[in-house]
Amino acid sequence: MLRLGVNIDHVATIRNARGTPWPDPLRAARIAEQAGADGITAHLREDRRHISDADIDALMANLTRPLNFEMAATMEMQAIALRHRPHAVCIVPEKREERTTEGGLDVAGNDNALAGYIAPLREAGCRVSLFIGHEPAQIRAAARIGAAVVELHTGAYCDLDTEGRHAERDVELDALRRGAELADSLGLEVHAGHGLTYDTVAPIAAIPQIRELNIGHFLISESVFLGLEGAIREMRARMDAARA
Repeated sequence: MLRLGVNIDHVATIRNARGTPWPDPLRAARIAEQAGADGITAHLREDRRHISDADIDALMANLTRPLNFEMAATMEMQAIALRHRPHAVCIVPEKREERTTEGGLDVAGNDNALAGYIAPLREAGCRVSLFIGHEPAQIRAAARIGAAVVELHTGAYCDLDTEGRHAERDVELDALRRGAELADSLGLEVHAGHGLTYDTVAPIAAIPQIRELNIGHFLISESVFLGLEGAIREMRARMDAARA
């Protein structure tokens, strides 16, 4: 079955905008679990713009589904991950000035450094995922340094769809399909995420090599209208229909 990881970062974004205790990301995570999420994703950024250290403490102590801990490849984040030992650690590129993650890691250009960085995480029992583009060189590098998982960046595909550039969107979708096939052939588990919506999820969910989708901002946005449980159940239904 295609798994759904629900990213709760932007529940914390709303909370932090007013400096109040609510809405509570842990409460959102519990609703997501009840609504059919197979895991919870949280990105602890260097600037703590949304998820906080206390959120990670609470999630680790209370979740009944696995936590996917997104983080930059810094020593601070490695220490936090080694202290908590979440089920999965997804290494993402991070720039302080960006509004959201803008692209994939350059694994091919930093393979020695990343190999050394992920080794302690693997030894601690975390499944290490690398958030990358679909370029073959990046996928091969991820396999070479010992990652268990690659998460393919679907942002460009989603942006092209939103802009109505359908021919270019279809080219990007085909590249994602080929990337998933290559990663699977190299023994990597394949995930995908970033920017997925009800309108864009089906073609990605239909790629047979993809085992998990991680979706956040759209679900939190849609929950304004449908409630969080309703928004997640609708996404789950569309994913399942596409995979079937």
